[in-house]
Amino acid sequence: MAVCASAALVLMLAGSAVAQAPREPRQPLQPDPTTLDESAPPGANYDKADFRFWAPEGIAKLDGILVLNPGSNGEGRQEASDPTWRQWAASHRLAIIGTHFTDKQPSIVEDYANVSKGSGQALINAINQFATRSHHPELATAPLVLWGMSAGGEVNYEIAAWIPDRVAAFVVNKGNFYYTGVASKATRNIPALLFVGESDLQYRITAVTGIWAMNRRPGALWALVQEPNTPHAVGRSDLMSRMFFDDVLPMRITSGSAALKPLDPNKGWLGDLSTHAISAVVPGAKPSDTPTAWLPSERSARAWAAVENGVPFDQN
Repeated sequence: MAVCASAALVLMLAGSAVAQAPREPRQPLQPDPTTLDESAPPGANYDKADFRFWAPEGIAKLDGILVLNPGSNGEGRQEASDPTWRQWAASHRLAIIGTHFTDKQPSIVEDYANVSKGSGQALINAINQFATRSHHPELATAPLVLWGMSAGGEVNYEIAAWIPDRVAAFVVNKGNFYYTGVASKATRNIPALLFVGESDLQYRITAVTGIWAMNRRPGALWALVQEPNTPHAVGRSDLMSRMFFDDVLPMRITSGSAALKPLDPNKGWLGDLSTHAISAVVPGAKPSDTPTAWLPSERSARAWAAVENGVPFDQN
């Protein structure tokens, strides 16, 4: 009975958060002749699953795919045309896929975020189609780099939990509801940033902090990033994520190979959640009794501290 009551409370909190979340105005999707489009028929846990693909020109063999997932039931396909993401993706030999998922019925949580129930396979099927149509067959098995906002971060987290061997790195970004609590060891070994906005709804802050804490304690290579004076908005998460990906992707991806390289948990940097001090990981040291964020490099650790302290990034 207590378990049922707890589950009901979680759903009530999640439902309250969704009800209070501001909805962004829906912009019509614009045609882009430099992209390819795919759509899936309605599935078990989604109504619409639409995808837009872009690949940088002049690269014979690509090393992975950047997947950009928007907020709740949002239209994210236009993100495949974003010039900033395109320039960044090309520098890492990545294609881009922008997504558009919608639920069958209005819900207190996004059903489509539970990717193992069908929406994830719709994405994989689209990737396979894009690999054929773009003449980049390597993309059918290529690593995924996952960025998103709000429900898009929920999708990212669940993809990482569902197919961890396929995910090079991912971002959770101020979302509210997550189907997976304690993730597998394989998922915990994927480097990740989990953002909260300190001016966001407490429901979301508690949800993201909770999944970070329960997975970080057994060693997840994840950083909780607390953005001061930030509501339910992108904030600096896109800028920091690109810096993080810059540093971690060479540690994970070997050009020309679909196999991901494991990270060494005895390397990297730690950020103290209370003081925002950063320090290099000391191999064999006793785990800290206080929560720490894991970052792959000193540069990423400095960027983390800058966000936590609300100061500009050090560009050096």
